[in-house]
Amino acid sequence: MVSRVIPVNAFDLVLFGATGDLARRKIWPGLFHRFVAGQFDENSRILGVSRSDHETEKFRDIVRKAIKDPEIDDAQLDAFLTRVEYISLDAKGERGWQVLADVVRSDTVRAFYLSVAPSFFGAIARRLEQFGIATPDSRIVVEKPFGHDLDSAKALNAELRECFQEHQIYRIDHYLGKETVQNLMALRFANSLFEPLWNSSQIDHVQITVAESLSVEGPGEYYDQSGAMRDMVQNHLMQLLCLTAMEPPSKFTPNAVRNEKLKIIEALEPVPVENIARGQYRAAGEQGSYKEHAGDPNSTTESFIAMKVEVANWRWAGTPFYLRTGKCLRERVSEIAVFFRNPPHMIFPGTETPQGNVLVIRLQPDEGMTLHTTIKDPGPGGMRLTEASLDMTFADSLKDSAKPQDAYERLIMDVIRGDQTLFMRGDEVESAWAWADPIIASWTDRNMKPQQYDVGSAGPEDALLLMHKDGRRWRSIGA
Repeated sequence: MVSRVIPVNAFDLVLFGATGDLARRKIWPGLFHRFVAGQFDENSRILGVSRSDHETEKFRDIVRKAIKDPEIDDAQLDAFLTRVEYISLDAKGERGWQVLADVVRSDTVRAFYLSVAPSFFGAIARRLEQFGIATPDSRIVVEKPFGHDLDSAKALNAELRECFQEHQIYRIDHYLGKETVQNLMALRFANSLFEPLWNSSQIDHVQITVAESLSVEGPGEYYDQSGAMRDMVQNHLMQLLCLTAMEPPSKFTPNAVRNEKLKIIEALEPVPVENIARGQYRAAGEQGSYKEHAGDPNSTTESFIAMKVEVANWRWAGTPFYLRTGKCLRERVSEIAVFFRNPPHMIFPGTETPQGNVLVIRLQPDEGMTLHTTIKDPGPGGMRLTEASLDMTFADSLKDSAKPQDAYERLIMDVIRGDQTLFMRGDEVESAWAWADPIIASWTDRNMKPQQYDVGSAGPEDALLLMHKDGRRWRSIGA
C-alpha cells in the first residue's frame, strides 16, 4: 500500500506566535514535512509573525534550527525556507498590521494560525477585520485551551464570531489528527464486522487511557491553573469518547460528523463524586512532588483523574465508559480498549471462563490495533483455552506506505483545504464545558483534596477501587 499525496491550493499561512514553543516543536517541522512530500503549491508561502524584531534571513535561521535533523536534505530545507517570510507585529497594538495587509495576496487561500495565548484571540481577530486582512473565504485556527470554563468559552466564541463566521473558525485538537483516531471511524463505519457489535448488548465497558510518564516540572505553575480535568478530560478524552460512542453520520461531512459528536456530549449523565478518583503525585527520590513543581505547597489541583461516565442513549445504556489520565505514571500510553461481553454459556467443561474479547486501539507510542481472542491451547490433553492476539502495528503492517504524518501536518493541510471534520465546533466546546463545570464545582464545594500516588505507578488507590466496586479491572498501563 502506497500513500497518496494530494496537493493543496496555493496559500498564505500567517503564523502568529511564530517563534513560540509550539511553532518550533510541531508547526514548523510539520510544514516542512508536507513541503517535502510535495503537498505545497509552488506559490504557497508561510508568513511568520511575532513581536520580536527580526530580519527575514535571521528568522529563517530560527526556523532552520527548529527543523534541523541529521536526516534532512539541506537543499530541500533551503528550498522550503524561500517560502518563509517574517513580519514584526504588535498583536494588541497598531504596529505591523498595515505591513501584513500589504503583503498577503488576494488570489490565494488565507489562513491565520493563532499559536498564542487565548487572551490574544479577540485582539488579533478584530485587527484582521479592521485592516481588511480577513476575507469571507479566509480561515482562522485557534489552539487550546479554549476557555477555562463555560462562561470563558462562550466569551471567546463571541469574540471570534464578531469577525469570523463559524465555518471559518478551526478549533484545533491535535488528538483528532492522529492516524489511529481516524482509523477508529474507518474501523466502525467501513467494516461490517464491528458495527453490529458496537452497542451495550455486546460491549461490557470501554476504557480510555491517556497516561504520561513526565511530570509537570517546568510548566507547573501554568498547569496548576487547569489540572487534568481541564487540560485533558474536557477536550482530548472527550473527543475520543465521542468518536467511540457516536452514531454513524449520514455522510462523512464536517457538520454531519460533528452533529453526532455533539449528541454524545449532550447525552452524558452528570458524574457523581463517588464515580471520580483524583490524584496528585508525591515526591520520590530525586523526583519532586506535584506541589513542588506547581510552586504551591497547598495546591489541591489534580495531576491524575479517573471517572466512570454513562452515556444515556439507546446504544450505550448500561455500558460505562471509564476515563483515566495522569502525569508521572508508569509509561506513556494512549489507548481505547473496548471490552466485549463474555459468551453467555461456557460449553467446555473444566475450563475457566475466558476473558472476553478486547479490542485495543493504540494512539501512542506505537499506533495500531490489537484484538485479543480466546483459542485452544495447542497440544494434546483436552480442551484448554488460552489467549492469542491479532495485532496490527501500523509501522509493521503498512511498511510500503509513507511515514505516518504528525497530527499537526494533517490538520494544517485540512485547514488549507477548508475541511473542518477534525476540528471542534463552537457548540461542541460549550457543551463539553457545560458537562465539566459542575464536576469541577463539586470538588470546590466539598473542599475535596486529591489522593497522593507514587511516581511510576498506575495512579492512586481510589482509581483501582473505582473499577473494583464494579467487578472490573483497569488494563495495565503499558500492557
